[in-house]
Amino acid sequence: MSDNVVVLGSGYAGAGAVKSLESHLDGRANVTWISDVDYHLVLHESHRCIRDPSVREKVTIPVEEVKSPSTTFRQATVDGVDTDERVVELEDGSDVSYDYLLVGIGSRTAFFGIDGLREHAHTLKSLDDALSIHDAVSEAAAAATRDDPATVVVGGAGLSGIQTAGEIAEYRDDYGASIDIELVEGLDRVLPNSDPELQGALRKRLEAADVNIHTGEFIGEVDGETVYIGDDTEMDYDVLIWTGGITGREAVADAKIDKDDRSNRIFSEMTFETDDDRVFAIGDAAIVDQPGDDPAPPTAQAAWQAAEVAGENLARRVKGQPLTEWTYDDKGTVVSVGEEAVAHDVKFLPISTFGGVPAELLKKGIAARWIADVSSIGNALDAWPDM
Repeated sequence: MSDNVVVLGSGYAGAGAVKSLESHLDGRANVTWISDVDYHLVLHESHRCIRDPSVREKVTIPVEEVKSPSTTFRQATVDGVDTDERVVELEDGSDVSYDYLLVGIGSRTAFFGIDGLREHAHTLKSLDDALSIHDAVSEAAAAATRDDPATVVVGGAGLSGIQTAGEIAEYRDDYGASIDIELVEGLDRVLPNSDPELQGALRKRLEAADVNIHTGEFIGEVDGETVYIGDDTEMDYDVLIWTGGITGREAVADAKIDKDDRSNRIFSEMTFETDDDRVFAIGDAAIVDQPGDDPAPPTAQAAWQAAEVAGENLARRVKGQPLTEWTYDDKGTVVSVGEEAVAHDVKFLPISTFGGVPAELLKKGIAARWIADVSSIGNALDAWPDM
C-alpha cells in the first residue's frame, strides 16, 4: 500500500514543496495538499492590492495551475494535528490520515500583548487583509478634506511595513487623496538589523514619498481612535495597520512536536525533520536550524529556497533514502517603496546598494521568476506590468 503524504499550506513553503515533491516522488506515494484557500498567493507582492485591488488576479495562482492531476487538493481549515494517531484534524470535523506530514501553514501576526492592538489594527498576512486595507484607506480618504486629512498609521518598519506605507503613498498620489501616513518603528531605524546603507536608502525614499517616520519608541497601547507611543506621544488615526511580528498558528499549538515556547513555531533540523520522524516543518511555521547561532530567516526568499529541498526530502523519506541538509543562501534584499525599489547585496552584482530602474526591474523579475517556477511563464508575463 502506498504511503500518504500530506502537505499543509499553499504559501511559498507549501506550494513550492508540492512542486518539488511531485517531481521527486515518481508516483511512489499518494499526495494530499490542504489549504484554507484554493490559490497560491504571491505574498511579497500582495501589498500592491492596497493601491489597486485588481492586482489580485495577478498575485493569486489557482492551485490547479500549481499541482499535478495526481495530487489531491482539499480546501479546508486545519484545526489540529494528532501525531499519535497521525491525522490532520479539520475545522469541519473530518480527519486526513498521513504517513508523512509537511507543515507549511505559515504564521499569524504577533501582537506582543499590546493592549487594544489586536482589536483595532489591520494586518497584512493574506489577500483579504490587503483588500481590507484598501477599503479602509479608501473610506477614510473619502471622508477627509485638505484641512482635515485622514491619518493612516503603519506599525512596524520591516519589509511589510515599508512596502505597505509605500503603496498607501502611491494611492494617495494617484487619487489626489488627503492622507497623512505615519510609519512607527520601536527600534532606532527602519528595517531594523539590516545594513545602515540600506536603511538610509529606504528612509530617503520613504521621506520623498511624504511618509512621516517615527523611530525609537514602541507602541504601548491602542484604542479605537488613538495610538499611544512611548511615554508621551499620542497619535490619532483613521486607519491602523500592524506589521510588527509573527507567531505560529494555533492549528499546531497542541501538536506533540517540539516548538518554541514564545513564538509557537516548530523546531526543525536542516533536513526539515522535527522531533517526530513523521513530521517535517518549513517556512514561517518553523524555526529551521542553520550553521551558526541564527536560524533561517522567516522570509519569502528562504521559504522559496527551502521548499525545493523539503519536497525532495519528503520523497527521499518515502523511498528510504538519506536526507539532504539545506543551508540558506542569502541572494540579497529588494524592497519596494511604491513604484520605486531599493536593492542591496544582490549576489554577483558589484554595487552594494542601488535603486532606480535596475532595482525596479529586479523586483519585478524576482516575482515573475517565482510565478513562472510555481505555475507558468504565461502567468509570469501576465503579472509583469503590475509587479
